[in-house]
Amino acid sequence: MAEAQISRDVRDRRMVKRATAEIDTEYSQIPADWQETIRFELLGTPVAPLSFISPSKASEKKAQFVGSGKPQYFTLIGSGIQVVPAPDDTYQSELTYYAKIDALSDASPTNWLLTYAPDVYLYACLLQASPYLDNDERMATWSALYQRGVDGINLLDERASTGSAKLSMRAKPMA
Repeated sequence: MAEAQISRDVRDRRMVKRATAEIDTEYSQIPADWQETIRFELLGTPVAPLSFISPSKASEKKAQFVGSGKPQYFTLIGSGIQVVPAPDDTYQSELTYYAKIDALSDASPTNWLLTYAPDVYLYACLLQASPYLDNDERMATWSALYQRGVDGINLLDERASTGSAKLSMRAKPMA
């Protein structure tokens, strides 16, 4: 339960994975460890990013297309991805996504998060165990410490992805 909660709360570059697949039908499965989509695109020259739309918007768009074509949009339906329009050919695709954190087991006794932030694992486990141990008065403490650890991981990852340089605005030259 702690690992499931951590996977829902933490967003770190070490959770990012890519999966490639051939898209030749309207519906495809998402990877079993998928947590959140970052980008979905058709590979080739040029690369064609697909735009995310809601399932209801996908139905509207699907009605606008007569037959099949090169996919332009995608949505999530259950444990799969729907592309619109339905493919008229076989396309190579790449899904970039946040994956669930690898679960600890006898065969895999550690992962990047346990090495990087053992406190988050500890506080998540204590938080999940408290109700079963009739230790409700400590839940607020474990929750606060857990949240501080998660916030720290997410903040450091955000800083790493944007760098420490200050953003500056530039005026676009007049043509």
